[in-house]
Amino acid sequence: MAEKVIGFAPFYNFDSRVLILGSFPSVQSRKVDFYYGNKQNRFWKMLFGFFGERVKDSTEEKKRFLTEKKIALWDIVQSCEIEGSADASIKKYEIAQIERVLSFSPIEKILLNGTKAYSVFCEKYKDSSFPYALMPSTSPANVRYDEKIWRKALADIFGMEKL
Repeated sequence: MAEKVIGFAPFYNFDSRVLILGSFPSVQSRKVDFYYGNKQNRFWKMLFGFFGERVKDSTEEKKRFLTEKKIALWDIVQSCEIEGSADASIKKYEIAQIERVLSFSPIEKILLNGTKAYSVFCEKYKDSSFPYALMPSTSPANVRYDEKIWRKALADIFGMEKL
């Protein structure tokens, strides 16, 4: 039986340049009360690796890193009924009001982590004037994950050659 669950508040700052939107926090993320809490998820390894840094374990270190690198995180689904962590089980969802972040931070691009995040985003924001892109899900369930796509998108935003 699916239960109604509320997602996290957005993590952003006055100078965030990129907004990375996932679909909805996994069970492990909800346990640690922060984004991408499943140690098998490739997100933190990919992101820290892009900047040439070792992955930090604590939430506070991750928040410091995100702030320093000008990265905002949120999930496009603000609340939903969900069974476990599977995106396929997300039902009766409320879409996040991303204008809250976009009006506060100088976001240059929105990166959507996976097809569920992308499809839900497009329901409401497909005609957005903000540039956005579908990225391969960093979930361990995604067998077609390609880190090069993330590295290129981040290099385009941050003006770095990290391919």
